Amino acid sequence: MNITFNINGKQQSIEITDENTPLLWVVRDVLNLKGTKFGCGKAACGACTLHVDGQAIRSCSYAVKFVEGKNVTTIEGLGTPENPHPVQQAWIDEIVPQCGYCQTGFIMATAALLNKVPNPTDEDIDNNIINVCRCGTYYRMRKAIHLAAKLNTPEISSEIQNS
Repeated sequence: MNITFNINGKQQSIEITDENTPLLWVVRDVLNLKGTKFGCGKAACGACTLHVDGQAIRSCSYAVKFVEGKNVTTIEGLGTPENPHPVQQAWIDEIVPQCGYCQTGFIMATAALLNKVPNPTDEDIDNNIINVCRCGTYYRMRKAIHLAAKLNTPEISSEIQNS
């Protein structure tokens, strides 16, 4: 089966024998984009979170056949080292990662949340960011999410950068 989709702004066409192959394995093993991580394999921990048409999905349990004609964004396509996404910048500023393994999933889930809820409350964060971090960096992540919301607002972002 041939599947065509856009990933990180580039059109991609792959030939795959099993259309039910998890998207995570296509991203990591076929396209060699290693930023998206395998965690639990049951869509529970969120380490494998990426975006399909702007929605955060758990790619370990999302069949590749569902991305036909859609836009997929991985952590590699979210920002660049020269121009990080506001969530990536907030993660750096708040020194969020400890071991770092689950962080790409958290960053992708947070970016999707900010697209839906530009200025989330603690309750919005609790209800939407349900990924699991074994290091327990939740406090720093919450601070980073609030900072990312400010960095995502141009007027506030320029005030922060000029202070």
